[in-house]
Amino acid sequence: MGGIQENEDEKLILSLPKEKPWAQPYDLYLFQNFWCPGIHIQAVNRFQKYFEAVKDSDVVVASFPKSGTIWIKALTFSIANHHRFSPLENHPLLTTNPHELVPFLEFSFGGNIQDQILHLSNMTEPRIFGTHTPFTSLPKSIKESNCKLVYICRDPFDNFVSAWNYFNKVKPMSLPALTMEEAFEKYCNGIMDYGPWWSHMLGYWNESIANPNKVLFLKYEDLKEDTHFHVKRIAKFLGCPFTQEEESNGVIQSIIKLCSFENMKSLEVNKSGKIGRGNIEKKDFFRKGEKGDWVNYFTPSMQEKLSAIVEEKLSGSGLSFKKCF
Repeated sequence: MGGIQENEDEKLILSLPKEKPWAQPYDLYLFQNFWCPGIHIQAVNRFQKYFEAVKDSDVVVASFPKSGTIWIKALTFSIANHHRFSPLENHPLLTTNPHELVPFLEFSFGGNIQDQILHLSNMTEPRIFGTHTPFTSLPKSIKESNCKLVYICRDPFDNFVSAWNYFNKVKPMSLPALTMEEAFEKYCNGIMDYGPWWSHMLGYWNESIANPNKVLFLKYEDLKEDTHFHVKRIAKFLGCPFTQEEESNGVIQSIIKLCSFENMKSLEVNKSGKIGRGNIEKKDFFRKGEKGDWVNYFTPSMQEKLSAIVEEKLSGSGLSFKKCF
């Protein structure tokens, strides 16, 4: 079966339009109306076909790349497990990177499918997964089940700056850095891993309006502004609200502190070692964790161009971002 599947995957890839990525050794392919990295297509395709045993207690943390993924994974894991693990002692986040605690679902189907399905079925509940896959391309099993989706997006201005810095940081030494001008052109055209960014955001945004008990839509900026409020909101959404006693005992504040950018970046487990299919240095997932950093990079013409695109693409959706000029 493996050989047949691989031949099918190869045929599929050859049939798709492709673009050059952001200083990476793979091409991007237009797969189901989003730009999927060539090294991920097989995994995403299999994820759609074979992830059927969804449990109602499952939680899927969805995000567009470079939108606060590692932060929302850490928060969601801590909130969903706050009865099991104390944020003050021996917490898994102190010794394990969030990407390992909340694995990307797509990549669970890169190897032997039967082994992976068995592994997933043996995971402790609640099973918490991550995904970059757009809502429209999620498996039917996820969309039709009662599992919960927590989605985070980020202001496109900061998202662009974070992505440009990240891809240049993790690129192979053999490849030249991508200039800001080249990256900006691609971003404005929606060409980035799992882009276009606007359709990615709108897919989850529209579903959160149509089905608010299924999808919780969060903005990185709102989470930064009032983390306490949104941590309570996530807990309520997941069906594990904090008790009055837990609030009084500072459990929420302890979770916020444990998952804070400063704390996560300082932990030994996130300072060394590599992770994931791209063999990425763990420290490269942590840069500044700020909002509004784009003002240090954008020219007036870039600001004008991206503002017009945001206005055009999100017009009439009800989704908007506050600007700090």
